[in-house]
Amino acid sequence: MQWLDQQPRSSVVFLCFGSLGCFGADQVKEIAYALEQSGHRFLWSLRQPAEVFSWNDYEKVPEVLPEGFLDRTAEIGKVIGWAPQVDILGHPAIGGFISHCGWNSTLESIWFGVPMVTWPLHSEQQLNALTLVKELGLAVEIKMDYRIDDGEVEIIKAEKIEKGIKWLMGNDSNVRQMMREINDESRKVLMDSGSSHTNLRRFINDVMNNMP
Repeated sequence: MQWLDQQPRSSVVFLCFGSLGCFGADQVKEIAYALEQSGHRFLWSLRQPAEVFSWNDYEKVPEVLPEGFLDRTAEIGKVIGWAPQVDILGHPAIGGFISHCGWNSTLESIWFGVPMVTWPLHSEQQLNALTLVKELGLAVEIKMDYRIDDGEVEIIKAEKIEKGIKWLMGNDSNVRQMMREINDESRKVLMDSGSSHTNLRRFINDVMNNMP
């Protein structure tokens, strides 16, 4: 958070793929190449592949990244393990979010008005990504599915990742404008008389009125 405090407003792209989101060594290197080539500031939550419902941070991060990557990007980037996602998304330095499109992450990104790049990994994330890109216009597509060929997940090349980052972080991005608009709407629904506030009240009243 102290590092973010030193960065210009809306200048940092945040990469985080959920508690269980992780990649193999080949994909990690492609992400690193893309970040370095893009030239944009970044904060990357990098997790180690583990068993289902278990996750860990890398003990020796430099060993899984391209040689010299951390030195070459020391002025513009930071690689971390577990990340306090809500605090980070709410920081004014964050200008974009590369996400697995889990529903919690999607709502948090909308709440803080941070445009997204979609990279679904499993479960309902593919549907969320499709909705964000095609229906709502709140995200840029790096990937919209989690296709597995012959038991192996497709490796996304650095060029495609870099293109998504540059499109997302462009100041004239339509996605950025759409996110600002829906961010305002998302906050209204929680206000007194907003739709979420009203529907929750109706639900509570229905439960209370029908208790035995």
